[in-house]
Amino acid sequence: MNALANDEVGKYLNEYFASSFQKVATFRIVGAQKQGGNVASYFCAPDGRVLHCVAGPVDAGTLLREAKWVVETTKKAMEEAKDDGGKFKAYFRKAHAERLKNEHGLTVEAVTFDPPTDDKDGALSYRDPSGRPLAPQLTLPPLDGPDVTIRAARALQTAEGKAAGARPVFDRRGGRWVLGNQGRVHMLMAAHSMNKIETLYATVFENILNEKISTKPVEVVTPFPWVHSRAKGG
Repeated sequence: MNALANDEVGKYLNEYFASSFQKVATFRIVGAQKQGGNVASYFCAPDGRVLHCVAGPVDAGTLLREAKWVVETTKKAMEEAKDDGGKFKAYFRKAHAERLKNEHGLTVEAVTFDPPTDDKDGALSYRDPSGRPLAPQLTLPPLDGPDVTIRAARALQTAEGKAAGARPVFDRRGGRWVLGNQGRVHMLMAAHSMNKIETLYATVFENILNEKISTKPVEVVTPFPWVHSRAKGG
């Protein structure tokens, strides 16, 4: 189901957000069917800093719930921070860490401050011939979760786990813990929420959704089928 086609979702997003989209991964269109590719929804501050992300296609109820969480958490963060940007960022990262603990059972230590940015001559300032920057390697917050090797092994084999994109992460004791896409998003955001979207989208697509970032256009197989049908008919 297309969540954005839902009237309730559309009304809420139009009330609280300004929507836009950008294609960053390649896919094919065969006939009327899309093959490959994926989608991620980012909830950002007006200056492009990411508050939250939904990785992969979800139903209308899920997208609406996540959008409402962003709005309500933003209100609470603004009230708590009192115009202090550092406190606002710390509040949001702790909120992601709390959801990871409550909904996925994994404890992480939220990163409440950012290290100094690289200088202009650093590796992250490099641009390839097309002008694309290198995607930064983002570190994740320290794991404190329990050893769940047996549970992880079982979850990886279930249909539900596979459908949710479940993959293992490892806690400090080497135990395996299985997280689906949204669990991995909360883990990422506990360390990098309120960073610019251009520093996060590549990690979401390549490390969470397993999609290769591409600037290539959509590949359309037989874009003009009527030409071929006329040729066959003489």
